[in-house]
Amino acid sequence: MPVVKAGKADQPMSISRQLKPFQLEGLAWMKAMEGQKWRGGLLGDEMGLGKTIQAVSLIMSDYPAKKPTLVLVPPVALMQWTAEIDSYTDGKLKTLVFHGTNSKAKNMTSAQLKKFDVLLMSYNSLESIYRKQEKGFKRKDGLYKEKSAIHSIQFHRVILDEAHCIKVGVILSPVFIERWQLICFQTRSTMTAKACFALKVDYRWCLTGTPLQNRIGEFFSLIRFLNVKPFASYLCKTCDCSKLEWSMDDNGTHNAMRHVSVFNQELLNPIQKYGNRGEGAEAFKKLRLLTDRIMLRRLKKDHTDSMELPVKEIYVDRQFFGEEENDFANSIMSSGQRKFDTYVAQGVLLNNYANIFGLIMQMRQVADHPDLILKKSSEGGQNILECCICDEPAEEAIRSQCKHDFCRSCAKSYVNYQDQPSCPKCHIPLSIDLEQPEMEQDDALVKKSSIINRIKMENWTSSSKIELLVHEIHRMRKDNGTHKSIIFSQFTTMLQLIEWRLRRAGITTVMLDGSMTPAQRQASITHFMNNVDVECFLVSLKAGGVALNLTEASRVFIVDPWWNPAAEWQSADRCHRIGQTRPCIITRLCIEDSVESRMVLLQEKKTNMINSTINSDDAAMESLTPEDLQFLFRGS
Repeated sequence: MPVVKAGKADQPMSISRQLKPFQLEGLAWMKAMEGQKWRGGLLGDEMGLGKTIQAVSLIMSDYPAKKPTLVLVPPVALMQWTAEIDSYTDGKLKTLVFHGTNSKAKNMTSAQLKKFDVLLMSYNSLESIYRKQEKGFKRKDGLYKEKSAIHSIQFHRVILDEAHCIKVGVILSPVFIERWQLICFQTRSTMTAKACFALKVDYRWCLTGTPLQNRIGEFFSLIRFLNVKPFASYLCKTCDCSKLEWSMDDNGTHNAMRHVSVFNQELLNPIQKYGNRGEGAEAFKKLRLLTDRIMLRRLKKDHTDSMELPVKEIYVDRQFFGEEENDFANSIMSSGQRKFDTYVAQGVLLNNYANIFGLIMQMRQVADHPDLILKKSSEGGQNILECCICDEPAEEAIRSQCKHDFCRSCAKSYVNYQDQPSCPKCHIPLSIDLEQPEMEQDDALVKKSSIINRIKMENWTSSSKIELLVHEIHRMRKDNGTHKSIIFSQFTTMLQLIEWRLRRAGITTVMLDGSMTPAQRQASITHFMNNVDVECFLVSLKAGGVALNLTEASRVFIVDPWWNPAAEWQSADRCHRIGQTRPCIITRLCIEDSVESRMVLLQEKKTNMINSTINSDDAAMESLTPEDLQFLFRGS
């Protein structure tokens, strides 16, 4: 089937914002793809090119539809999608956020849900209701199953935003022990992916700026959702059957080991075995042919003029351990190397990949701050409730409905000072009973709530990395006091330590992590964007590394590198996107002579793989036989 070339669509009259020329081309392509046998496709534009407005324009292209559209997003993007749909369409679309915190929506029947134009759900919510339908849930008197209203609806469209969220489970297994070659073994049994596969839909769309993140095998789940034949099919080695749905609902009539996906047989296995030579080169050609047919991908560098984007600069800020940190880090590294070598010597590496990841995690955490390891369940911490207003031990501690703690006197003054007070921690409207009984100290609960409560902070010593960050922010403040920053980390505990240190340095912060509700997340985003005195937004990479539009910031600090470069690209582009007017500087913090400096090098190899398959960069094509684990543990 030839590549779809659709020209440029007219500016949609139903959309209030003027689309860029390349966005009009994208809209024309999407409309044309729905007329092809694929009935959808993959919009793989690089982050910040406006995939959301193109998708909303597509929804409005045949409005009103007789059936609703379902949009699946990461939790952090629920409120942002709602706001953008309302803004782009002047409120024409009747939209419902279907989430666990919305009890009204959860109790709606499928008939009631069908009355909406757009349903917005998080992947977590879809997985939860599908699990209850398929696996059931326990009650005192037995196991119950609950039919999913979402899965009973025939949708007009389903749009997966940040579609890489449905990538199937990945484990690592050494195939050629003598070469330490790692391959990706796909379980394809994750409930999130299954929940998406099971949806009834006329047109299917995947939106993602990172179709590949780690390995080529991850592309299968997108192919499977889009129902791209024959690559979404399974073949039986013994009876020549072909069952697209085999991976979901086979009842045992075929032995699972007899089945192999066409994707694995034609693409993944040859590439893993031969790289870019022989059969591997042929597989790469097939993969490129496939992506050309179903995917439209544009890069920001090719549309800089029409986007009116300022320059983006990326730096690696390198620092060495202090003496005490170095001694502790060396002990962790040496211990990890010994365990790794033991697994190798005993030939049991395959059975211990989880333990190996645990060792790597420890090496990463010690590069941030030793307390991330030492204070996981430490006794003797300060063990106090801390007031969200004065940052001191809470006197006559009381708690708000959003589960944050205050001194009674601080809360009274704060509430009386403002007409409509918001929580200073999560920024949703503050609801608190000022006359409630004083909270009793619950040691286990207090220590669990924050790493700060597990440490006697009056005796606390910062880390080289945290001080490097404080220095950079102070320098930035001196150069230009109006700049705002986003600070990303993989570890919420690290963000808690950073927040404590920054606030004591006189720097105002906002936090966003995975424990927050959609309303709390959106309130925190709004507070950061709208208040000039808030300098730093501390964001968990997992909770907020995707789907955020934070153009108020022009500086990004990536505290700890990850071997998946795409995750860092996503986070870096939270500020460098349409609407940004100032140059953006991305600073990656890295501790030299640690596992982090090796991970930065490992990222370069993964970047070459991603460029060679998604961006069709022939110069980046190379055989992928990395000695990943050996390199991370031994540096060679």
